Amino acid sequence: MAKALRLAFVADIHHGENSFTKMGAHALPLLAEFRRFVAQARPDAVIDLGDRISDCDHATDLRLEQEVAEAFSAIAAPRFHLCGNHDRDHLSVAENEAILGQKLGHRIIDLGDWRLVLWAADSKIHRPGGFVLQEADLLWLAATVNAADRPLAIMSHVPISGHGQTGNYYFERNPEFSTYPGAERARAVLRQANVPVVCLSGHVHWNTLTTVDGIPHLTLQSLTESFTTLPEPAGSWGLLELDETITWTVHGKDPFSARVEAGETLRRWMTPLQPFHEHPELRLRHLALAAE
Repeated sequence: MAKALRLAFVADIHHGENSFTKMGAHALPLLAEFRRFVAQARPDAVIDLGDRISDCDHATDLRLEQEVAEAFSAIAAPRFHLCGNHDRDHLSVAENEAILGQKLGHRIIDLGDWRLVLWAADSKIHRPGGFVLQEADLLWLAATVNAADRPLAIMSHVPISGHGQTGNYYFERNPEFSTYPGAERARAVLRQANVPVVCLSGHVHWNTLTTVDGIPHLTLQSLTESFTTLPEPAGSWGLLELDETITWTVHGKDPFSARVEAGETLRRWMTPLQPFHEHPELRLRHLALAAE
């Protein structure tokens, strides 16, 4: 492969008033620090994983989103945005597009030897109902994975790994809001990939690495979250370097790093065993033991 592709990430900026452990009043100063990091690191692209604001009402959200957009406008590198659930509580996708000056639907960007997939699956929390994994979004992802002729870096606001939330301030007791109902279908789509794959998301406000079917799923800590770094915000952003090795480094007060060989992400795992009491071989063995 050619020189490593370098991507800078920021997630869950939550500009606005402080809310629970989200220290939104620090968002714009921390974004200024992120801009300085980008200027020094000189990544090939900058990706915002969504939740730019903490929602309030339509008028306030328009102002907050515009202030974040102005902060991003000083970045010279190509930049791409996703909508998070807080960007969608009172604003439409079209309103977010108008503020950011770019389309926010599904996008494919080929950079170097890798293909960036911005999977803009519906990130609105419907009330009642929560997240909805729409069939059109899933079908688009399936077509993109099946057509891939180079490694894929797949970004979304909401993670699909299905990883546990024990210890998470927001989601330990609300796990149904940490991913999509039916996320296992999205994982099944990724299982069909014949090229290296890495997935990266925000939303859950902590750094994680979860490997499913050989595919690494990364989540990035929020820029303004404090539940892991009290009393200060984490000030987190990430740098993803992609070549034969996938290298992930999170900067700030909640640092994290991971390295995965890209070729190893092609290794698929054995289908998980069904519940023991349903497995015919184990059931017969247990019946035989009970009869002795």
